[in-house]
Amino acid sequence: MKRILVTGPTGYIGGRLVPRLLAAGHTVRVLARQPADLEGRPWTGSAEIMRGDVFCGEGLAEAMDGVDTAYYLVHSMSDTLNFEAYEETSARNFAAAARNAGVRRVIYLGGLGADAAALSHHLRSRHRVGVVLREHGLNVTEFRAAIIVGSGSVSFEMIRYLVERLPFIPCFLYLRDTRCQPVAIRDVLSYLVSALDNPASDGRILEIGGSAVHTYREMMEIYAQSRGLRRGFFNCLLWSPELAARLVDLLTPVPAVLARPLLESLRNDVVCSSDEALRVFPDIKPLDYRTAVQYALMRVSGNEVETSWTTAYEPHYARPCSFIDTEGIILQDHLQPINAPADKVFAVFSGIGGSRGWFCAQWLWELKALQDRLIGGVGMRRGRRHPDVIHQGEALDFWRVERVVDGRMILLRAEMKLPGKGWLQFEARPRNEGTSVLRVAAYFEPRGFFGNLYWYSLYPVHTFIFRGLTAEIKRRAEKGEKK
Repeated sequence: MKRILVTGPTGYIGGRLVPRLLAAGHTVRVLARQPADLEGRPWTGSAEIMRGDVFCGEGLAEAMDGVDTAYYLVHSMSDTLNFEAYEETSARNFAAAARNAGVRRVIYLGGLGADAAALSHHLRSRHRVGVVLREHGLNVTEFRAAIIVGSGSVSFEMIRYLVERLPFIPCFLYLRDTRCQPVAIRDVLSYLVSALDNPASDGRILEIGGSAVHTYREMMEIYAQSRGLRRGFFNCLLWSPELAARLVDLLTPVPAVLARPLLESLRNDVVCSSDEALRVFPDIKPLDYRTAVQYALMRVSGNEVETSWTTAYEPHYARPCSFIDTEGIILQDHLQPINAPADKVFAVFSGIGGSRGWFCAQWLWELKALQDRLIGGVGMRRGRRHPDVIHQGEALDFWRVERVVDGRMILLRAEMKLPGKGWLQFEARPRNEGTSVLRVAAYFEPRGFFGNLYWYSLYPVHTFIFRGLTAEIKRRAEKGEKK
């Protein structure tokens, strides 16, 4: 049994790798800047969680102690515009700590692209990290992958949203001619796990990809076909990564700061130059792109997205209100610091609804309930079973209690008639010295054009209600009252 260290456990790859390593019987330790961000993961009780920061070099020596193999899955594009210097510093700190601790092996996931080519900043940085790790005398297995196709993957999400939302898609030169060898997330994870017990992969750079090569236009066409969408493409000679990133920022959940380095990489062919990975791992049979897309869509439609790029990316999280769109679900998020412990805040919002009402603009809630009843919905006539105690599965006005974490969180699923699916989440996060942060989040999965129109037209109303709601919960919690 090996002791394994995984960095980047809150990220897209790391969050999926950890449970697979545990299932294989390994002892797993994870290093996270904010361990609290891992709360609620199904595997947190089985892994050792340590606080640390590879960029600052904090906690690395303790995390490496007794470790046989360390996975380096840290990516800094979302942290800073100067991500190349950031990534190199992080890699140097990690490599020095691994060498000092006598770590037998490092497994790193980088990016495809020929070293001789004029690589984009993103790909150049990915390659540089591998060089830095090897410069410290470590036994490094470096996997290089192009677009990773899976529900929640940032590159896949860019393709998905552009095709879903644009009936006519501009086809820039790079989209027409640049070649890519996308790989399914399940195959990437298979390589990462299998490398542990395959000494033939020691010290190698292994290029991994799917079973076929496509242009980016072909990839979008295949996605459209898989979704039954008819999409037109038109040639566009203009190309500016900055303008393209702004377009992606507008039409998809991927922010411009993250989209730009990815879009710059479109000028580079990212295709496997050898089949060495297939020979080293003969049991792994990579999926073709179309099949990988279909698997990803099944995950999205079944609400079974295991991890998402948004988990590690926190855009302006300290603001009192953020508004993002991810995995086809729109999120409106409100935060409120409260000078009361989390259990008192929970006691307030877990008693919402029924005879107490909804704490702010009750007439708007009742108007919505009336409108719902007029079109055949449940309205607010069901109330709630108990004014203070709430259980999973109960009805609460026109909601259903989908999940309860006692003293911390409740999740309500909308049962009113809507052009989509809706959820409302209340969460109390403990802070220092008996204080907490209240988070109220509304999630909506729109159905077609009218679903999007419905949500965006009500956004100002929702903003007004949630600001008043969070303020009232704050007042009641700090005064120790519910009514």
